[in-house]
Amino acid sequence: MSQRQLTLGGAEAGAPTPLSSPSNPYVVTFDGGADPNPGKGYGSFHIANPAGRELLERRDYSDVGTAMTNNQAEYRTLIEALSFLKATLGERAAVEHVRVDGDSQLVINQVQGKWKVRQEELKPLRAEAARLGSLFGSITYRWHRRSNSVRMLGH
Repeated sequence: MSQRQLTLGGAEAGAPTPLSSPSNPYVVTFDGGADPNPGKGYGSFHIANPAGRELLERRDYSDVGTAMTNNQAEYRTLIEALSFLKATLGERAAVEHVRVDGDSQLVINQVQGKWKVRQEELKPLRAEAARLGSLFGSITYRWHRRSNSVRMLGH
């Protein structure tokens, strides 16, 4: 289930979005969780383009049919955010700069290869997130405090 609240398009219909740069990247903020843990998964992501246009998407993973952990929901939300941005940018993704912000130290450090992935169920999710990240011109990851996710995403 998706809830689109804002758009990434240019200021006027059909107006091109300027290319990003390392100092003015697309910024993806993501958060996922499970209630209880493990339980019903959910997530949200926010994307801001270099021109300041924004998009907020919410996800409900109850259609999965099995309980998921908060870490699985975090990864799934990151994967959906990167997939969405790649599809939006198309071939242009290969030259765009992206910064990913999240409050999960586990996901941020594992996707960068700084931490090992010990849980078998997370290994394919980490691999998919890393693969998607490699499709952009550059990608950086940054951990932030939980309060930043709550302020931006509402959970």
